[in-house]
Amino acid sequence: MSVDISRGGLLVTRAIFGVVVYELRTVLDFVGVELPIIPYMGAVFVLAGASVWYVTLKGGWRTEPEPDEPA
Repeated sequence: MSVDISRGGLLVTRAIFGVVVYELRTVLDFVGVELPIIPYMGAVFVLAGASVWYVTLKGGWRTEPEPDEPA
């Protein structure tokens, strides 16, 4: 079974998620709750590794579309 995810789509999704989490960290810092950057960066790398592992486990990247069957 192959996961129907392109590498670009996964990278864009992770980038958007990372920006949202970073902005949440910035808002919390403005309110007065200081969070260190190192655990945030570590979590980003763990998320990236886990997503690549999941896609590899499910059958790999979609590199070319399935060929059409003759009528």
